[in-house]
Amino acid sequence: MPKDKTETHQKILPAAMAEFLEKGFEKATMRSIAEAAGITAAGLYRHFADKEAMFAALVEPVLAQCEAWYAHHKEEDYAYLERGDLDAMWNQGTELNMMLHVVYENFDVFKLLLCRAEGTKYANWQHEFVMLEQRETMAYLEAAKAKGVPVREIRPEELHLLLTAYVSAMSEAVSYTHLTLPT
Repeated sequence: MPKDKTETHQKILPAAMAEFLEKGFEKATMRSIAEAAGITAAGLYRHFADKEAMFAALVEPVLAQCEAWYAHHKEEDYAYLERGDLDAMWNQGTELNMMLHVVYENFDVFKLLLCRAEGTKYANWQHEFVMLEQRETMAYLEAAKAKGVPVREIRPEELHLLLTAYVSAMSEAVSYTHLTLPT
Protein backbone atom coordinates (compact mmCIF):
# COMPACT_ATOMS: atom_id res chain seq x y z
CA MET A 1 0.00 0.00 0.00
CA PRO A 2 1.46 3.41 -0.99
CA LYS A 3 2.37 5.87 1.76
CA ASP A 4 0.33 8.99 2.34
CA LYS A 5 2.41 11.86 0.92
CA THR A 6 0.46 14.60 2.73
CA GLU A 7 2.71 14.82 5.78
CA THR A 8 5.87 14.97 3.69
CA HIS A 9 4.28 17.49 1.33
CA GLN A 10 3.47 19.71 4.32
CA LYS A 11 7.14 19.65 5.32
CA ILE A 12 8.37 20.50 1.83
CA LEU A 13 6.39 23.70 1.30
CA PRO A 14 7.71 25.59 4.36
CA ALA A 15 11.24 24.40 3.53
CA ALA A 16 10.81 25.61 -0.05
CA MET A 17 9.40 28.94 1.12
CA ALA A 18 12.36 29.50 3.43
CA GLU A 19 14.88 28.53 0.73
CA PHE A 20 13.29 30.71 -1.96
CA LEU A 21 12.97 33.68 0.41
CA GLU A 22 16.59 33.38 1.46
CA LYS A 23 18.23 32.65 -1.89
CA GLY A 24 15.68 33.48 -4.58
CA PHE A 25 14.44 30.99 -7.14
CA GLU A 26 17.60 30.85 -9.23
CA LYS A 27 20.00 30.14 -6.36
CA ALA A 28 17.69 27.85 -4.38
CA THR A 29 18.54 24.18 -4.66
CA MET A 30 16.40 21.08 -4.51
CA ARG A 31 19.06 19.51 -2.31
CA SER A 32 18.80 22.28 0.33
CA ILE A 33 15.01 22.16 0.27
CA ALA A 34 15.05 18.38 0.65
CA GLU A 35 17.52 18.58 3.52
CA ALA A 36 15.40 21.16 5.34
CA ALA A 37 12.30 19.00 4.80
CA GLY A 38 14.10 15.90 6.07
CA ILE A 39 13.88 13.93 2.83
CA THR A 40 16.17 13.09 -0.08
CA ALA A 41 16.40 15.25 -3.18
CA ALA A 42 15.00 12.33 -5.16
CA GLY A 43 12.08 12.28 -2.74
CA LEU A 44 11.17 15.83 -3.76
CA TYR A 45 10.50 14.65 -7.30
CA ARG A 46 7.74 12.38 -6.00
CA HIS A 47 5.93 15.58 -4.99
CA PHE A 48 7.04 18.15 -7.59
CA ALA A 49 8.22 17.78 -11.17
CA ASP A 50 10.84 20.48 -10.69
CA LYS A 51 11.80 23.59 -8.74
CA GLU A 52 9.41 25.81 -10.70
CA ALA A 53 6.48 23.50 -9.87
CA MET A 54 7.42 23.87 -6.22
CA PHE A 55 7.54 27.67 -6.56
CA ALA A 56 4.16 27.58 -8.31
CA ALA A 57 2.67 25.53 -5.47
CA LEU A 58 3.59 28.38 -3.14
CA VAL A 59 2.32 31.30 -5.24
CA GLU A 60 -0.59 29.95 -7.30
CA PRO A 61 -3.11 29.64 -4.44
CA VAL A 62 -2.49 33.28 -3.50
CA LEU A 63 -2.65 34.42 -7.12
CA ALA A 64 -5.99 32.64 -7.43
CA GLN A 65 -7.13 34.50 -4.31
CA CYS A 66 -5.99 37.79 -5.91
CA GLU A 67 -7.85 37.02 -9.12
CA ALA A 68 -11.04 36.25 -7.19
CA TRP A 69 -10.64 39.44 -5.15
CA TYR A 70 -10.02 41.47 -8.32
CA ALA A 71 -13.02 39.96 -10.14
CA HIS A 72 -15.29 40.66 -7.16
CA HIS A 73 -14.23 44.31 -6.93
CA LYS A 74 -14.44 44.78 -10.69
CA GLU A 75 -18.04 43.58 -10.50
CA GLU A 76 -18.72 45.97 -7.61
CA ASP A 77 -17.20 48.90 -9.53
CA TYR A 78 -19.44 48.25 -12.53
CA ALA A 79 -22.44 48.00 -10.17
CA TYR A 80 -21.54 51.44 -8.75
CA LEU A 81 -21.35 52.76 -12.31
CA GLU A 82 -24.72 51.23 -13.14
CA ARG A 83 -26.27 52.89 -10.07
CA GLY A 84 -24.52 56.19 -10.78
CA ASP A 85 -22.87 56.07 -7.35
CA LEU A 86 -19.25 56.76 -8.26
CA ASP A 87 -18.55 58.62 -5.01
CA ALA A 88 -19.21 55.40 -3.09
CA MET A 89 -16.86 53.54 -5.42
CA TRP A 90 -14.03 56.01 -4.82
CA ASN A 91 -14.64 55.99 -1.05
CA GLN A 92 -14.44 52.21 -0.60
CA GLY A 93 -10.62 52.16 -0.37
CA THR A 94 -10.28 49.08 -2.56
CA GLU A 95 -6.50 49.09 -2.96
CA LEU A 96 -5.88 49.59 0.74
CA ASN A 97 -8.24 46.72 1.49
CA MET A 98 -6.35 44.55 -0.97
CA MET A 99 -3.08 45.39 0.75
CA LEU A 100 -4.54 44.53 4.15
CA HIS A 101 -6.59 41.48 3.26
CA VAL A 102 -4.61 39.86 0.47
CA VAL A 103 -1.04 41.11 0.48
CA TYR A 104 -0.32 41.34 4.21
CA GLU A 105 -2.09 38.06 4.93
CA ASN A 106 0.22 36.43 2.34
CA PHE A 107 3.25 38.61 2.87
CA ASP A 108 5.91 35.96 2.20
CA VAL A 109 4.26 34.90 -1.05
CA PHE A 110 4.26 38.50 -2.27
CA LYS A 111 7.89 38.76 -1.25
CA LEU A 112 8.56 35.77 -3.48
CA LEU A 113 6.64 37.34 -6.36
CA LEU A 114 8.18 40.79 -6.06
CA CYS A 115 11.73 40.00 -4.96
CA ARG A 116 12.58 36.34 -5.52
CA ALA A 117 10.85 35.17 -8.71
CA GLU A 118 13.65 35.85 -11.21
CA GLY A 119 13.97 32.78 -13.42
CA THR A 120 10.30 31.81 -13.14
CA LYS A 121 7.26 32.64 -15.23
CA TYR A 122 6.25 34.93 -12.34
CA ALA A 123 9.26 37.23 -12.67
CA ASN A 124 7.16 39.92 -14.39
CA TRP A 125 4.10 39.50 -12.21
CA GLN A 126 3.99 43.16 -11.12
CA HIS A 127 4.20 44.40 -14.72
CA GLU A 128 1.51 41.94 -15.80
CA PHE A 129 -0.71 43.20 -12.98
CA VAL A 130 -0.17 46.78 -14.16
CA MET A 131 -1.09 45.75 -17.71
CA LEU A 132 -4.28 44.08 -16.45
CA GLU A 133 -5.17 47.16 -14.43
CA GLN A 134 -4.50 49.38 -17.44
CA ARG A 135 -6.77 47.32 -19.73
CA GLU A 136 -9.51 47.18 -17.10
CA THR A 137 -9.29 50.89 -16.32
CA MET A 138 -9.45 51.86 -20.00
CA ALA A 139 -12.50 49.60 -20.46
CA TYR A 140 -14.13 51.10 -17.36
CA LEU A 141 -13.54 54.62 -18.62
CA GLU A 142 -15.18 53.70 -21.92
CA ALA A 143 -18.16 52.19 -20.06
CA ALA A 144 -18.42 55.36 -17.96
CA LYS A 145 -18.39 57.54 -21.09
CA ALA A 146 -21.11 55.37 -22.61
CA LYS A 147 -23.21 56.04 -19.47
CA GLY A 148 -22.75 59.80 -19.93
CA VAL A 149 -20.22 60.22 -17.13
CA PRO A 150 -17.77 63.01 -17.98
CA VAL A 151 -14.41 61.31 -18.39
CA ARG A 152 -11.13 63.08 -18.87
CA GLU A 153 -9.24 61.57 -21.79
CA ILE A 154 -6.02 59.75 -20.96
CA ARG A 155 -3.70 57.96 -23.32
CA PRO A 156 -2.88 54.34 -22.47
CA GLU A 157 0.80 55.27 -22.13
CA GLU A 158 0.02 57.95 -19.56
CA LEU A 159 -2.22 55.59 -17.61
CA HIS A 160 0.48 52.92 -17.75
CA LEU A 161 3.00 55.32 -16.24
CA LEU A 162 0.62 56.35 -13.46
CA LEU A 163 -0.38 52.77 -12.67
CA THR A 164 3.22 51.60 -12.66
CA ALA A 165 4.12 54.31 -10.16
CA TYR A 166 1.07 53.51 -8.04
CA VAL A 167 1.56 49.73 -7.99
CA SER A 168 5.29 50.16 -7.38
CA ALA A 169 4.58 52.42 -4.42
CA MET A 170 2.07 49.91 -3.01
CA SER A 171 4.57 47.08 -3.52
CA GLU A 172 7.36 48.97 -1.82
CA ALA A 173 6.08 47.93 1.61
CA VAL A 174 6.76 44.32 0.63
CA SER A 175 9.93 44.89 -1.38
CA TYR A 176 11.51 47.17 1.22
CA THR A 177 11.44 44.46 3.88
CA HIS A 178 13.57 42.37 1.55
CA LEU A 179 16.46 44.81 1.64
CA THR A 180 19.25 44.55 4.16
CA LEU A 181 19.64 47.95 5.71
CA PRO A 182 23.01 49.23 6.93
CA THR A 183 23.36 49.32 10.69
